[in-house]
Amino acid sequence: MNTEQNESPFGPVIYAYTRAQAVADGVQVEVTKTAKEAGISFPVFLTRTVFDAYVAVPEGVQAQDEAGRLWDIVWMLRFAILRSRSGQDRVPVALYVRNDNHRAKLVKLIAQCGPLDMDKPEPAITVMMPDED
Repeated sequence: MNTEQNESPFGPVIYAYTRAQAVADGVQVEVTKTAKEAGISFPVFLTRTVFDAYVAVPEGVQAQDEAGRLWDIVWMLRFAILRSRSGQDRVPVALYVRNDNHRAKLVKLIAQCGPLDMDKPEPAITVMMPDED
């Protein structure tokens, strides 16, 4: 197969949806500032599904706020990263979240480390639901 040095063997990209577009559209939420405070040096993003389910406080739930719930996620992300094996790019993140006025429930998320964006290969972390990609 003869391809030019910069040409992809798969041909030209037909369509691409960048992380910058996902953030602008609200599909992902950047939480890098809070993650840095927790000791995570890479940019961190949550999918909208994670943010809505576990950061946003459901109506009527008492003694909860978004800042505290976000901190719980990034702190447990940090802990999951510290427990991971070298070279792992996908790690489970588990934490308890209270979405009612009764008892907290165990939540299992996935953190994936990959390129920040299509044209920015530096690493970034995306926290998502187990069934999201």
